[in-house]
Amino acid sequence: MQRARRTAELAGFDEPRITPLLQEVDYGRYEGLSSRQIHESDPGWEVYKDGCPGGETPEQIYKRAREFIELVARHADARLMTFAHGHILRAIAVAWIRAEIRVAAGLQLDVATLNILRDAEHGRVVALWNAP
Repeated sequence: MQRARRTAELAGFDEPRITPLLQEVDYGRYEGLSSRQIHESDPGWEVYKDGCPGGETPEQIYKRAREFIELVARHADARLMTFAHGHILRAIAVAWIRAEIRVAAGLQLDVATLNILRDAEHGRVVALWNAP
């Protein structure tokens, strides 16, 4: 959460509200390894399909994303900004549109990009994704 907090500060938010719901995925035994290193021993591994041995399952990641959305819904009349890590943000995006967690694997999310999730006339939408 330190990088997310620092990013919020750099964006002008000196006192961001911190929630454990936005912590990065718990990678368990894969913590500290790159995807490339993980694929050397487990070639078909995907975090949203397989989860992490000794860490979070896809279901747990998705549950946390839904809990964050419930937290945000308590502030429905406000615009909120969220600073977090890529895997949990991708999970939040698919939970927002009520897609299954595996869809998150198809969302590219670069560092320091802008994404907008909002309510629209016919339900929740991803209005902007991965914008520089």
